[in-house]
Amino acid sequence: MDVSSDYNFTPRRRLRGAHLQTIAGNFLPRTNLLPPGERRRFVVAEYGSGAKVAVECLCHWQADRRRAMTIVVVHGLEGSAESQYVIGTGSKAWSAGMNVVRMNMRNCGNTETLTPTLYHSGLSADVGAVAQELIREDGLERIALIGFSMGGNLVLKLAGEWSDHGPPQVKAFAAVSPAMDLAASADALHSWRNWLYEQKFLRGLRRRFRRKALLFPELYNLAHLQRFPSIREFDDKITARYEGFTGADDYYERASSARVLEHIRVPTLVIHAEDDPFIRILAPTRANLASNSAIHFVETAHGGHCAFLAEPEGYDGRWAEKMVVEFVRSFNP
Repeated sequence: MDVSSDYNFTPRRRLRGAHLQTIAGNFLPRTNLLPPGERRRFVVAEYGSGAKVAVECLCHWQADRRRAMTIVVVHGLEGSAESQYVIGTGSKAWSAGMNVVRMNMRNCGNTETLTPTLYHSGLSADVGAVAQELIREDGLERIALIGFSMGGNLVLKLAGEWSDHGPPQVKAFAAVSPAMDLAASADALHSWRNWLYEQKFLRGLRRRFRRKALLFPELYNLAHLQRFPSIREFDDKITARYEGFTGADDYYERASSARVLEHIRVPTLVIHAEDDPFIRILAPTRANLASNSAIHFVETAHGGHCAFLAEPEGYDGRWAEKMVVEFVRSFNP
């Protein structure tokens, strides 16, 4: 799909660099325009001999929820429904008259008790289960699925898996800074330039595994938890061990959305910055993005990771959030 000139991005003055964009984008507060949400649990899978696996979402409903466009927003690694970009995107969508569902991945947002499993980048079916319940139970007529970083990989993987066989009520997908090539991105994250990011993720993952081991000591052995030097090592020794993969390479291969991009048939927006500190897009993935007429691939020179801070001229300057909401709005007549 051709890139429109409307998708040109100019970084905010004094915030041109990738790390400045990424850090400022994470810490500069947004205005939350969302009303109080309905806290709701969705059963997304079964575990073992029938144990339920659930995730929790925060739902914000317009007066006519059935006819309004609904966005389901999925956060990134070690984020939650309270992540700043989730709040920002939700606020913009709410102001545009849309329902907003802020999804916590498994275990995120203090929901470790809702599932005996861990979470990982291959659980695209969880997002699909939330969308399907919203259609089945709430009668929603138009839904768009939006993901950031790891969440972006999940929604793109789901779009490819569904292809043209998904629910017709799902009208669009969008991903900002998606980790489509997991192995390449994990290796880039281990660069010395990205030490702070990787250590932040590792601290969160270690804390979460300790909590799971305390809650489910029959399933998880704390002896397997070490001070891993990299995300790849954590995924090799923890994620793969407990989530049914033979190792990190197997996990990254099976969980990457890159392998199913060619099957996407529903209109999809992908936004990526060339200067993203650690998300890498391999040449075959670029070819599939470019050749698929259902995908609108926007690659900017600047923007960092999930940041895209422009000048706040007429809006708050959160450019990617604005573009995603405008893209979805085109499917909400």
